[in-house]
Amino acid sequence: MLDAVLGKLARQHDPNVLVGFDHADDAGVYLLTPDTALVQTVDFFTPIVDDPYTFGQIAATNALSDVYAMGGKPLTALALVCFPDKADTAILEQILAGGLSKMIEASCTVVGGHSIRDEETKFGYAVTGIIHPKTILANQGAQVGDRLLFTKSLGTGVISTAIKKGTAKQSWIDAAVRSMTTLNKAAAEVITKANGERRTTKDDQPKATDAPPIHALTDVTGFGLIGHAREMALASNIGLILDSKNIPVLEGALDCIRAGYIPGGLKANRDFAECMVGYAEGVPEEIRALLFDPQTAGGLLIAVAAENAAALAGDLQAAKVPAVEIGEVVAATKPLISIR
Repeated sequence: MLDAVLGKLARQHDPNVLVGFDHADDAGVYLLTPDTALVQTVDFFTPIVDDPYTFGQIAATNALSDVYAMGGKPLTALALVCFPDKADTAILEQILAGGLSKMIEASCTVVGGHSIRDEETKFGYAVTGIIHPKTILANQGAQVGDRLLFTKSLGTGVISTAIKKGTAKQSWIDAAVRSMTTLNKAAAEVITKANGERRTTKDDQPKATDAPPIHALTDVTGFGLIGHAREMALASNIGLILDSKNIPVLEGALDCIRAGYIPGGLKANRDFAECMVGYAEGVPEEIRALLFDPQTAGGLLIAVAAENAAALAGDLQAAKVPAVEIGEVVAATKPLISIR
């Protein structure tokens, strides 16, 4: 719906906008100087767990993720708070404390925010980061032959639905919360180091160096793995093959799908994007559904040159990031995304 509305608006033409909303990327990037650009993003949502402190942590982790997904470093954040007029302010204090704990972990300073009265609690942040303009990693740029790595397991959406129904096992909740409160900081640092900064000559012209091995990057959040993979494929004009048996899955996620705990976002994602997906015979229905599960603070989807994939996966795992190879990039075809 938002895509349709934005498509009707006049586009601003500012040469300093290095990344806008043309390719549905994770964050906007604005050039300040030849060596410095701002990364800007915003995200907030309603509680998905019962504990207010944990909810604050999840909201902060999720908001920070889009800066990491561009290869940027978070600097400052503004809190966005919607809170009922008659609710216990001790709850709000715990939400803010949880969010602050993750901002401190990210070395990102909360400099203020805005609050309004609302019948339904909502919380999140607008985050500003910094990046060198020559090291931006967008969802555009994946190349035929690249391997796809993914850094977290799927299933936070269906498990959150089970939590709301009061039927989630504690082990499922624990696994989902661990995932949703784990910053993508360590993964982004490994990725940035792997690509390195492009060296320049004195007249600021790029030297002839080896091409960076990582060609495209995005985080998997509300549109699910298929939705964000679709954006990468369209932006890069390529096709994707995903290996269903390699997709990492949170404990309890498939049980939730079998029990019918399907969030509205999963249904909407599937209605929108499944027309671009083809399945090999034998791919289980619960896996097909899980590919569209809306993730909160999800993992990073990385398109990396084939010859560098194993080394990158090893470096990520050494940094305690559970990265796995889940597919490959192929020439653009129909269907756009194939699941085998």
